[in-house]
Amino acid sequence: MTEVVYRHYASGDEKAIVELWNDCLHHDPITPLRFRNMVLLDANFDPEGLRLAFEGERLVGFVYSVRRLLPMVGTELEPDNGWITAFAVAPDKRRQGIGSRLVREAFDFLIRHGRKHVFFSSYAPNYFVPGVDEESYPEGYAFLLKHGFARLYSPVAMDYSLVRYSMPDDVKALKRAREAEGYAFGLAQDRDLVDVIRFAGDVFNPDWGRAIREGVLRGLPLSAIHVARENGRLVGFCMHAGYEGVAERFGPFGVDPSQQGKGLGKILLHDCLTNMRAQGLHGAWFLWTGETTTAGHLYKKLGFEITRRFHVCKKSFEN
Repeated sequence: MTEVVYRHYASGDEKAIVELWNDCLHHDPITPLRFRNMVLLDANFDPEGLRLAFEGERLVGFVYSVRRLLPMVGTELEPDNGWITAFAVAPDKRRQGIGSRLVREAFDFLIRHGRKHVFFSSYAPNYFVPGVDEESYPEGYAFLLKHGFARLYSPVAMDYSLVRYSMPDDVKALKRAREAEGYAFGLAQDRDLVDVIRFAGDVFNPDWGRAIREGVLRGLPLSAIHVARENGRLVGFCMHAGYEGVAERFGPFGVDPSQQGKGLGKILLHDCLTNMRAQGLHGAWFLWTGETTTAGHLYKKLGFEITRRFHVCKKSFEN
């Protein structure tokens, strides 16, 4: 029997990692380009955190752990937190202790760098999925529970078919009424960028502001970003194609909390879907929302369907 050798990532391992990933994570395959962009080019990537198990020349398991080296906002490095964003063991090598050894090595890596908590897998900016999909990977979820993780909450992914979409008449009427009250809706222009990025990051999530800034730098057209203003003040935005340049990926999307209840989110959402359909897109989807949040209710009321459910999990290390 060939001995299993454990080590961290080294140059040249990429092809084997992507192949094992795609053999095991069948509902979440990646390409070499996506692995490069999301892992190797991540400013927070540390080769020591990508733990590998080899049987001879064959890669039979990996666990990818990461901690923040570059702040998401300001100088905040979240020094107590680390993340595991993906793991896999070859099907014929499971229940032999390989995954357990790899995850212990990932824990050791994070503990050496002062981390007190580890999450699966709510890591920004480069998460592949928000958490573990129990339906797709029941063994993976059981593995996390076995190693001390506990479920925190369960966001959902949703999809919406645009094939027969048209903006409802009541939304058109609502938009006209709000415009008569001083609201303005339109596509973003250069003069909107600073306000949109600041609004998205400060009011909602720093990752949203980052996604917009980096998306535009990568070539995201401003025609993918919709804005709402009240007498000149930005009060909401909605967009698509903001993540990895995937045109049908919807979001981020937000309305000033003080403006909620006026249907501004509904207007922005339908403006964006109308624009997506006009570009010939056949669907809209996103990975992460709270099922019972205001946005979640709006999506479901429109007709978005829940297509996946994820469990965000957390483990705290003992002192």
